[in-house]
Amino acid sequence: MDKRALLDELKIDRGAAVEEPSKRPWKWFVAIAVVAGIAFVAWLALADRLNPAPPPAPVAPTPAVKPKVEGSVLDATGYVVARREATVSAKVTGKVTEVFIEEGMRVEEGQLLARLDASIPKAELALAQSQLASARAALEELNVQIRQGELDVQRTRGLAQKNLASAADLDKVELTLEGLKARLERERQDVVVAERSASVQRQLLDDMEVRAPFTGIVVAKAAQPGEMISPVSAGGGFTRTGICTIVDMDSLEVEVDVNEAYINRVQPKQPVSVALNAYPDDRIPAEVIAIIPTADRNKATVKVRIGLLEKNPRVLRDMGVKVAFLEQAAAT
Repeated sequence: MDKRALLDELKIDRGAAVEEPSKRPWKWFVAIAVVAGIAFVAWLALADRLNPAPPPAPVAPTPAVKPKVEGSVLDATGYVVARREATVSAKVTGKVTEVFIEEGMRVEEGQLLARLDASIPKAELALAQSQLASARAALEELNVQIRQGELDVQRTRGLAQKNLASAADLDKVELTLEGLKARLERERQDVVVAERSASVQRQLLDDMEVRAPFTGIVVAKAAQPGEMISPVSAGGGFTRTGICTIVDMDSLEVEVDVNEAYINRVQPKQPVSVALNAYPDDRIPAEVIAIIPTADRNKATVKVRIGLLEKNPRVLRDMGVKVAFLEQAAAT
């Protein structure tokens, strides 16, 4: 009995073991949830401190809407263009040795802009001048021979009158003189040819110097010493086609594209008020020069040329402008 009692005491009570653990998971779940909630709240607070909310964006002031120009019958936009501009190049292909201009420089008509390698034209001119000198010397020698022939004819004629020379001798010297005179005209023509050849070579030498065709401002410099230049597109990307671009600032005008539906409001000599986009408060008086008699079918516009009545140093080529076409009465 004692042994059986001892064995009973050694048995595990499984009913009590099941009931006790069943209560513990809920306690652990509640504890974990509380800790997770506290950690989440702490993380939100820390995130707000590290990344504060950006300040509200400032509200841009609404720009004031300027009224139209008084007396305007039509408003348009356009650009300043130069009526007279040129990309200056050499007449011949050559190597640039010197360039005397920079962007923004004012040049006068005929001013030297650049110089090309002139070694070959100089040699050809020297050869042509030598040929001219030789032709002139030959002409002078022939004149001496003609004078000698005339003396021979006079002497032989006098001897023939005294029967000291035969008629054949007289005919011989006379024919010799006529032959010399015939050669004289040819030698004169050789001198003319040599002079013209020298003139051509002199012009080729002058073409090695590039000069300004008119007075203006250099707006672009396209070539540097050592580069090849040609009046035509040749040599690929290694050959320039111009030295610089010159703009006549006195020829600046405005071109605008007017919708063809409103072109009836524009007339030649009509007064115009021009304002540069860069200086909108500075109005420049102008007038319509011409209405180009053709329309652009793609844009349905007609081009109008406008001339500036006052010179303004602020006006530059390719600037944007706003144009107001005025009534005649408003202009006066």
